Amino acid sequence: MVDCDLNIQGKMNVSETNKELYGMRQAYQKSKLSEDFAQSSPFGQFKEWYDAAEQAGLAEPNAMVLATVDADHRPNTRTVLLKAFDEKGFVFFTNYTSEKAAEIDHNPEVSIQFLWLGLERQVKIRGRAERIPLKESMHYFFSRPKGSQLGAWVSHQSQVISSRSLLVNQYQKLKQKFAHGEIPFPDFWGGYRIVPTYFEFWQGGDDRLHDRLVYEADSKAEGWQIKRLAP
Repeated sequence: MVDCDLNIQGKMNVSETNKELYGMRQAYQKSKLSEDFAQSSPFGQFKEWYDAAEQAGLAEPNAMVLATVDADHRPNTRTVLLKAFDEKGFVFFTNYTSEKAAEIDHNPEVSIQFLWLGLERQVKIRGRAERIPLKESMHYFFSRPKGSQLGAWVSHQSQVISSRSLLVNQYQKLKQKFAHGEIPFPDFWGGYRIVPTYFEFWQGGDDRLHDRLVYEADSKAEGWQIKRLAP
């Protein structure tokens, strides 16, 4: 039973926690999202909102939740950082032997979501993930600080490790090895580009009357169709 009464060693019981959650309210009144003023291109609309998030000084405005599905059809999410975007798509980087990469290789249909609470905005994007050309991955890798380059080599992402100290020791060994030379590019690491087919822009509204505008790829018109969704 969820609403049970637990009070062990002074911990707040579940029913008290639920009462606090029930009472949490936030009035969203900062802005509106109208079809009359929305950009005709979802990429233009995204850039407008992304620039606003940066200018507002929000922490990590490029943080996005990436959703994938595993071989047993179970959804999986994690937060990654957007590193480039244009009308070709949205790019992030990862280890190609990681869990997320294995799931993308099995099913490249993914979803990403940006949450900019300070502006009461969210953007959801669905599309197909594909590996970017090696040249693009190398260009970004060598632009990173050396510590981040070493981190890509040391971390066998998503694999079980015995301790953090083992990871740190491996990092220190590589740091000494490449102290006076260029760190080579790891062939198991690189970028994915998500090519969008669907955008949803969400602007919080008063009394939960939120604005939701959807852009869907229109193959017939070779453009984007805009629809409004009920909140």
